[in-house]
Amino acid sequence: MTTSSQRKRGASLEVLRAEARDELDTVILERCRQGQDPWDFMSDLPTVDELVVWTLRAERILADGGVIPTASRDYRVLRQIALEHPELTTTVWRMIGRFAA
Repeated sequence: MTTSSQRKRGASLEVLRAEARDELDTVILERCRQGQDPWDFMSDLPTVDELVVWTLRAERILADGGVIPTASRDYRVLRQIALEHPELTTTVWRMIGRFAA
């Protein structure tokens, strides 16, 4: 049986997005079951592509021995994700902009 990180490492962007969408749907469903109003929390949730970027970032951190990167290393990790997955470039740069703010 493969682990989640082994499966995702070679997974296509479509697969990663589908998994992120499932995860996001689960979070939304759970919060609604807890009685939270979607109008109150939906704008606080990450997008599907943001979840994909966080997943790819986490995989790289784990591959690097679990060491949390410095700000400059994190910037390079995110840039590398954008280079490897051009469809995520806008999301990556938006996330980098939030970190810098």
